[in-house]
Amino acid sequence: MSDANIRIPADARDRLAEIAAAEGLSLRAYLARLADNLLTPAERAKRAEQARAALREWNGYNPTKSEQAALDAELDRRLAEAAR
Repeated sequence: MSDANIRIPADARDRLAEIAAAEGLSLRAYLARLADNLLTPAERAKRAEQARAALREWNGYNPTKSEQAALDAELDRRLAEAAR
């Protein structure tokens, strides 16, 4: 495996190194593990679609775009109300 140099602010590097050390890892191992566990936007979208398909198959839930927008608006309203 070849190495790569990534330039980040020293405080970010130090914070990541501290987190890695707390988990018993080197910064290199921690960053490699992080890269293995994070999803790209495309992977995240694929998993979301798979989850929606499983939900549709399980209980038939399949809102239209307008129903989904209404549900999102209601959730936003409730979150705003709870934040007051």
